[in-house]
Amino acid sequence: MITGDIAACAQLVERGDPDRFAATMATPVAMRRVLFPLYAFNLEIARAPWMSAEPLIAEMRLQWWHDTLDQIAAGGPVRRHEVATPLSQVLDAEGAALLTGCVSARRREAQRLPMADAGDLRDYVAETGGTLMWVAARALGGDDETRARGIGAAAGLANYLLGVPSFLQRGLNPLPEMTTAQFNDLVQAHLDMARPSGRTAFPQRMAELAGWRVATILKRALRDPAAIPEGRLAEPEVLRRLSLVRRRFF
Repeated sequence: MITGDIAACAQLVERGDPDRFAATMATPVAMRRVLFPLYAFNLEIARAPWMSAEPLIAEMRLQWWHDTLDQIAAGGPVRRHEVATPLSQVLDAEGAALLTGCVSARRREAQRLPMADAGDLRDYVAETGGTLMWVAARALGGDDETRARGIGAAAGLANYLLGVPSFLQRGLNPLPEMTTAQFNDLVQAHLDMARPSGRTAFPQRMAELAGWRVATILKRALRDPAAIPEGRLAEPEVLRRLSLVRRRFF
């Protein structure tokens, strides 16, 4: 049974990040106690830039999380909060320091800064998705940083492409200017990272479940780029669930 702050984190993730919620529920209970606070934190900083039209207020929300991570890294008392409190119980100093990079990467959204080029987008998904995956794997006992960061960056790109229609509804174009070749190279490189050769230890595989939809989404983006702005990247619900089962056991 999941109780207290962990339950609150689980509920936040269930409502705001159903893919990571489903992936986490496929892990052992002890691992859920680690993953739900991490994913609830990620949801909080992903939402922060859009909670206000005022960049300064959005920056203040992100700074709050940066300061909280600094408190965790320093080993000092952490302010009482339904996400910050359980997060402080699953992170060590290095994990907290790593997550400050995720917060910093979100500042560009608070400032409404466009992606300059494909390299800019590559760096963004590496710092957000890649870092989060590595922190999750490390917290569970995984030790393959290159693999975790690669799968995480691929998941970050897949999620970013899924979010393009939402950006467009806000009157923002989140994609940089790219030639077809540059776009294909970007997506193919991340698709390759999402399919590392060989198997790895069980704890790391459980962290990697968060990337269970990546290959399907990125393959569709390569085949049909128009599906990105039109919101047609997601697979049917039945296939979505089956792909998680396959990733969990194979």
